[in-house]
Amino acid sequence: MKLLILGGTVFVGRYLVEASLARGHEVTLFNRGQHNPELYPDVEKLRGDRDGDLAMLRGRRWDAVIDTSGYLPRVVRASAELLAEATEHYIFISSISVYPHFRSLGLDESAAVGTLDDPTIEEVNGESYGPLKALCERAVVQALPGRTLVIRPGLIVGPHDVSDRFTYWVRRVAQGGEVLAPEHPGWHTQLIDVRDLAEWTVRMVEQKQIGVYNATGPEYELTIGRLLDTCRTVSGSDARFTWVSEQFLAEQQVGPWIELPLWIPQSDPDMLGFSDVSCGKAIAAGLRFRDLTLTVRDTLAWDAGRLEQADAPAQALQLRAGLSREREQALLQAWANQGT
Repeated sequence: MKLLILGGTVFVGRYLVEASLARGHEVTLFNRGQHNPELYPDVEKLRGDRDGDLAMLRGRRWDAVIDTSGYLPRVVRASAELLAEATEHYIFISSISVYPHFRSLGLDESAAVGTLDDPTIEEVNGESYGPLKALCERAVVQALPGRTLVIRPGLIVGPHDVSDRFTYWVRRVAQGGEVLAPEHPGWHTQLIDVRDLAEWTVRMVEQKQIGVYNATGPEYELTIGRLLDTCRTVSGSDARFTWVSEQFLAEQQVGPWIELPLWIPQSDPDMLGFSDVSCGKAIAAGLRFRDLTLTVRDTLAWDAGRLEQADAPAQALQLRAGLSREREQALLQAWANQGT
């Protein structure tokens, strides 16, 4: 198949390229060339800005288009409308953030998506990201009715993750010692290895599948305890976990999700089912998950490699998410001092 990938050099995009090439497809990339331009020297690269500079896409045809970089409805609509005559199949990588709340367990694709009072806004932030993604989905479906596949991933993890949310735990547990952990070992979390997401997406493209699919995992109920134990086993560290309560974290003004990755306060009724989204439809369509051990191992190896390339000790390379060691130590001390 001839595939056009919008983006293709950052995290999800680069693994979509690798999965496509591994399965024998001919790939063309369209992006600005600002991130990892050295990747894939043998792949055709069209340079342009999808926000107003789509000239390089005119007059071409592809069997499918995979859009990995759409955040603004106006911009996505322009790409989708231009490419509607150039392809039979348009795949849009969205997010489970399109759902305005997670008040029930097992939320599936039939749930309503979020809306904006002003759908023309273009400031992407924590509140607007999800509704804007939902509007992007709508723009694609309107431009190519009956020819679209919308994939809504949850937390995507693995090597080359630019968010560092999962990497924080892999690195921190590997460092050993007393590790602050949220809530209790049985608390649920969800994630999907970027390589599993990419490989499944390419297979869905090959099958010309359409519709909307949540894509998170794994297929079993993953607990934070199992995740951290796996990180400890893989790294061989002496990490020991101190489980602190949600109330304590709130009192200490610890920020969920970013400052303390994967933690979502269960006291918020809107987020009760955030870590229990249904991915049954995707599993039925062939989504499979590699063993968590492999994800942790490969993320740890990638992180170690970038530390070496940075020519700096582990403490010196600041992650984009997670507690600083100083903040963690202060929290652990405050937890230990309770009641004294």
